[in-house]
Amino acid sequence: MTTETSQSIDLTTGIALTEAAASKVSALLAQEGRDDLYLRVAVQPGGCSGLRYQLYFDDRSQEGDITRSFGDVKVVVDKMSDPYLMGAKVDFVDTIEKQGFTIDNPNAQGSCACGDSFN
Repeated sequence: MTTETSQSIDLTTGIALTEAAASKVSALLAQEGRDDLYLRVAVQPGGCSGLRYQLYFDDRSQEGDITRSFGDVKVVVDKMSDPYLMGAKVDFVDTIEKQGFTIDNPNAQGSCACGDSFN
């Protein structure tokens, strides 16, 4: 029964953080010297394709927030963004071509040419 509960929580919250992303977020939080911050992931209207992601550190709570823990990193998604982020995976890449956080979202049907937004 406990396994079913944790599975249903995973399905409800939907978003995942890779080990590389969790490690980078943890390092950035250590640089800030604050233990009261978490990573907020949100979907907002905007961009060429209609919707865009926002990732930022936050210390405020909103009604209906969904929180998941990945080691010592907490990821928070607001209730309006949650359906758009079910099954999405946040990763951190550090290559010669690109550095930064990426989101692989199976719910995105398309994106703009610059990759800044999705629909």
